[in-house]
Amino acid sequence: MISAILLAAGKSMRMDGENKLTKEVQGIPLIKHSVKNILSSSIDELIVVLGYQKEIIEKLIDKHKKIKFVFNEDFESGMASSIKAGLNNLSDNSEAFFICLGDMPMVNKKIYNHLISYRKKKDIIVPTYNNIQVNPVLFSKSMRPSIMTINGDIGAKKILELNIGKMLKVKIDDVNITRDFNTKNDFNSSS
Repeated sequence: MISAILLAAGKSMRMDGENKLTKEVQGIPLIKHSVKNILSSSIDELIVVLGYQKEIIEKLIDKHKKIKFVFNEDFESGMASSIKAGLNNLSDNSEAFFICLGDMPMVNKKIYNHLISYRKKKDIIVPTYNNIQVNPVLFSKSMRPSIMTINGDIGAKKILELNIGKMLKVKIDDVNITRDFNTKNDFNSSS
C-alpha cells in the first residue's frame, strides 16, 4: 500500500493575508489540483493535513474513499508538526509514503507513478530536476521513526542529509516538478 501525506495546514505567510490553497489556477482552487493529481496516481491512501482555515480547505476538496482528513492543532509551530500528524495517521499496512506539498499543483500522476516504480530500490526516492532535489519525496515506512524526530518549520531535509546511503535520486525532466505557488506573483505568472 502506498500513501501520500498532503501538507495543507500552513498560513500562506507570503500571500498578504490570502490563503494560497484557495486561490484559483486555471479556474480551479490550487488545493483541488494537488488532490486530483495525487488521487489519479496509483496511491492507495491520501492523508490531507489541515490546519489554518481548515473548514474552508476541507470544503474545497471533494470527498473520496481514499482521502482521510487530519487536523494538526499545532500547525503554527511549522511544517514538521504537520508531517508528524500525517505519519500518525498512516494506515498500518502502508509500505511507503509521499510527503507532498499543497502548493505544488503541477506535479502530475505520471511523476508520482514514475517515483513509485522505484520504491523497492531504496528507502528514500528523491526526484531531481537539473540535479536539484525537489518534491515530492517517497519514503519507505522504515524511515518513519527518523522523520518523527524532526521539529520546527522544516520538512524532512535533515533526514535526507543524514541518510544519503538510503537515498536514490530519480531524474524528472518535467519543469512542473519545480513549480510552487507561494506569492501572488507565482499565481499571476501562471495565468
